[in-house]
Amino acid sequence: MLKTITWTGTAVRLLDQTKLPTETVYVEITDERQMWDAIKRLVVRGAPAIGVAAAFGVYLGIRNFPENDNGLAEFRRRIDQVCEYLKTSRPTAVNLFWAIDRLHRVLTCYPPCRSTGAHLISILKQRALEECLKMLDEDTAVCRAIGEHGLKLLQELAPAGEPVELLTHCNAGGLATVQYGTALAPIYVGAERGMKFHVFADETRPLLQGSRITAYELKQNGIPVTVICDGMAATVMRQGKVRAVIVGTDRVAANGDVANKIGTLGVAVLAKYFGIPFFVAAPMSSIDLTLATGDQIPIEQRDPREISQGLGKITVPEDVDIYNPAFDVTPADLVTAIITEHGVARPPYAASLRKLCR
Repeated sequence: MLKTITWTGTAVRLLDQTKLPTETVYVEITDERQMWDAIKRLVVRGAPAIGVAAAFGVYLGIRNFPENDNGLAEFRRRIDQVCEYLKTSRPTAVNLFWAIDRLHRVLTCYPPCRSTGAHLISILKQRALEECLKMLDEDTAVCRAIGEHGLKLLQELAPAGEPVELLTHCNAGGLATVQYGTALAPIYVGAERGMKFHVFADETRPLLQGSRITAYELKQNGIPVTVICDGMAATVMRQGKVRAVIVGTDRVAANGDVANKIGTLGVAVLAKYFGIPFFVAAPMSSIDLTLATGDQIPIEQRDPREISQGLGKITVPEDVDIYNPAFDVTPADLVTAIITEHGVARPPYAASLRKLCR
């Protein structure tokens, strides 16, 4: 499988997802400003991948800080500065804030020691790098576990030997994480065991993450995929071509409301109408129990040119207003189940999500 994020020993290597599917290009990130830009421009995207990338961004921002005995207070200020800066890159994916706060704790919550300031700064830098590398391994294990739990649900959807036909929106595969993905993880785990799948991928306007990225990675991994325009999902469901919908998420509120790429809400409404299960796959780091409902999830507003010039030519008349939210919120009552690495949450989510978090 393609690697979204790797550590070279001196830099973070990212697969540039703005170039897909026509080019497979990697970029090397060496400081926090480059990482901020990579997150903002969607060079790296997908909530889990953004989180790991942001953590590395923190390390890159402090690794060259001078190591001297009188610099500990200034080092602490530098940590705060880098963390707050990276948090401004994108607002919706809670994984970004979770990962940055995790690195902040590693760098600032340390027991009293007899080391000199210079030595302690050196130790903290190394701890930060070790935590980032640990997060790489954790993400792969988490997504694999999501795949195991999700596969049990998918195995119930089709007679033995027949392909499981699914629809997904946006990209929540390996390219949205370090490796396996969230929504596509059950497919990859099942394929390893000989199960057959066929995926309908919404192209996902306006940035076409479904057609550019989901279709690309499924083809690379030998999974049959059919791309459809977003407006075709209802017809595909009505024709009985889909047994379930499975999507990822950038944030889950305490009541089970789910924020995901714009257009997900419409897919969920259609699935409810046609009696099709609507599954959400999410690592525990995407669950935000501090927000009571999805109404409190901040929704990123993106550049209007993504709509007016998204296909390389002007497709909207001049001086026409454009509304371009990057995400929408799907109410909990449209969600059949939320699949995490700790198990599957079902309604009522206020109780089941809190239990999983414990």
